[in-house]
Amino acid sequence: MLHPALAAEGEPPPVALVPPDLRRWRDGGTGVDHVHLRDSGQPGPTVMLQALTHGNELCGALALDWLLRHDVRPLRGQLVMAFANVQAFQQFDAAQPFVSRYVDEDMNRVWDDSVLLGPRTSVELRRARELRPFIDGADLLLDLHSMQEPGAPALTICGMTDKSVPLARALGQPATLLVDTGHAAGLRLIDRGGFADPLSPRQAVLVECGAHWETTSADMALDVCLRFLRHAGLVEGAWATQHLRCAPPQRQRLVRVGQGITARTAAFRFTQPVHHLLEIPRAGTLLAEDDGQQWRTPHDDCVLIMPMMRPGRGGQTMVRLGRYED
Repeated sequence: MLHPALAAEGEPPPVALVPPDLRRWRDGGTGVDHVHLRDSGQPGPTVMLQALTHGNELCGALALDWLLRHDVRPLRGQLVMAFANVQAFQQFDAAQPFVSRYVDEDMNRVWDDSVLLGPRTSVELRRARELRPFIDGADLLLDLHSMQEPGAPALTICGMTDKSVPLARALGQPATLLVDTGHAAGLRLIDRGGFADPLSPRQAVLVECGAHWETTSADMALDVCLRFLRHAGLVEGAWATQHLRCAPPQRQRLVRVGQGITARTAAFRFTQPVHHLLEIPRAGTLLAEDDGQQWRTPHDDCVLIMPMMRPGRGGQTMVRLGRYED
């Protein structure tokens, strides 16, 4: 049974994407269901592409399905392709598309060793423990996601340090890059271990490919995967370029987050209309209220990152506040 906190309210948005049939991809030769490892036999990096960290975010699953159907194999190094929260995905229902985000808990908040190696368990923790050896063996990792807000433009989250910003810039897609402060509820995959260690060469980025269930998010997911593999030298550059689906932006801009706003209760509300990448010009503008607490913009030209468009709950990040650096 899926977590009751995710029960859909009101009319769901239209679902323009058809979930891929993952039954054909269950056996990837790794001994772990829905994880595929392809070894070139040549020296090179281990590159990992992960989809379905959240079971209702279809765009990444469609991108990996495309790569597997086209039998993409690395020219050097190793390529790992993983469908993460398959159990939640298997319960996806277009009539209630938010419900299958996870089964027991958010899979993108469990990646600290104190949680992974601790005593408690859940559907998501059991799956994360299966995936951990592949993740910890990856030199470069791309985690594919999508967002709630209809029409939301894509962005790359580079983590809590600047170390993966050069990787995001090298991809050249999408237009907005983000360095943030993480989440109070737990550690994300891209912030795990060496990915966040300035002394480690390992790099990871999370790409929010656009809005849930819009065709443009699936196009962006495949586009970014191809760019990622091209950048790592795992596929022929001309072949990857031939299959790109999205025009590159004229330039990329970096937003640096100074703080996140976390709901105290389910009564959290924004006090004005908000949307992703909204820029509020004046410091001190009232933005949100919750259980007697108010939040105001901390500085001029405050950029809102992925405000939650559905009712929240205590402990949930509702929006991140930043500013453009360039």
